[in-house]
Amino acid sequence: MTDAGLRHGRASLGLSFGVQGVAFALLVTRIPAIQDQYGISDGLLPVFLAAVPILAGAGSVATEKVVARVRPSVVLRWAQPLVLLALLGVGAGREMWHVAVALGVFGLAVGALDASMNMLGVSLQRAYGRSIMTGFHAAYSLGGIAGASLAWAGARWELSLLASYLPVVAVLLPAALIGSRWYMEGKGAEGQRRDGTVAGAGSGSESAGGALSFKLLLPLCLIMTFAYIGDSTVSNWSAKYLQDVLGSSEQLATVPYNLYMVTTLLGRAVGDLGVRRFGAVAVVRGGSLLAAGGFAVVAVAPGAWVGMLGFTMLGFGLCVIVPQTFAAAGRMFPGNSDAAVARLNIFNYVGFLVGSPLVGALGDAWSYRGAMLVPMVLVLATLVYARAFGPETARYGGGHERPRTADVG
Repeated sequence: MTDAGLRHGRASLGLSFGVQGVAFALLVTRIPAIQDQYGISDGLLPVFLAAVPILAGAGSVATEKVVARVRPSVVLRWAQPLVLLALLGVGAGREMWHVAVALGVFGLAVGALDASMNMLGVSLQRAYGRSIMTGFHAAYSLGGIAGASLAWAGARWELSLLASYLPVVAVLLPAALIGSRWYMEGKGAEGQRRDGTVAGAGSGSESAGGALSFKLLLPLCLIMTFAYIGDSTVSNWSAKYLQDVLGSSEQLATVPYNLYMVTTLLGRAVGDLGVRRFGAVAVVRGGSLLAAGGFAVVAVAPGAWVGMLGFTMLGFGLCVIVPQTFAAAGRMFPGNSDAAVARLNIFNYVGFLVGSPLVGALGDAWSYRGAMLVPMVLVLATLVYARAFGPETARYGGGHERPRTADVG
């Protein structure tokens, strides 16, 4: 495995994360247009919206089985075009069953895509011997900002969904296929086989990162869930909170989510440097405290501008938790990291499904200010499990020496 090969693999995987950010943003930011195009009622819309993460979870579970025989790079190479084609199908259809099939394919493919992308990211980070995982998620955030901007332009110019999606897919699909030629999988520290077993591992390999123990993985699963409850709270409720609770204008109410996306990108752009300097445990603890502080500021904000400060803090705080959780799973099970990442990825969708209804129900039954304290407490719970992200020592991934490629740029 050459240094040039690792750099090409890192660049191609970064492209894949960026493409996925664009595709997902184009879907979720045009939900009102999708609803209008297909005549989906307000009562039926939550069913469609819930189906996507549920099917994505199923896709992630399936990927765990598939990668025992097929490399994650192969899964990613075909899942990404399928996501883009499903997005195009959402824009091209006219009947209710058209959008049901397209969203179903989108959900299953996204689960496989998310799992395989993060498997490759964990594998490459192990090959580098230093933190690069947060940078991949920064590429996703950048893609999300680009996708949301394209969606805004489509809505501004009153373009149909097909007219909005077709040029984007026409550019990204060949780019993703070409980029997939350079996908690179760093070799696991214990020589992981495609069947999930570990070369030279005995029956006691569980503690050394061989057999996958859900009990050991559970703290990271909870952290992933808490992080996505916080993320979905911002994406689904920030505009309504600013307008209805803090009395902002409708136009100003669109700003918090944009601030959140930008600060997420900025935080992830420098997150790996923080991990290298201070260690993953310190970075995750700092991010958790900052995110909890953001929710507290939002909950007590006297007006819109203070509320926006809270959402800005949330972007900087939450942004590091998810990529470092995937990386921690890879370190915890260096001989079985693919299965660990696939299983952990499911809790991404659990948090997404739980977060929005939880805040909405508490807001209606109690108050939206009070509801913001719940994700605050859940994010603070990450501090209890922060030791799962370390310790950071001179040895990397389950007590194995750092690879020689640690100086790759």
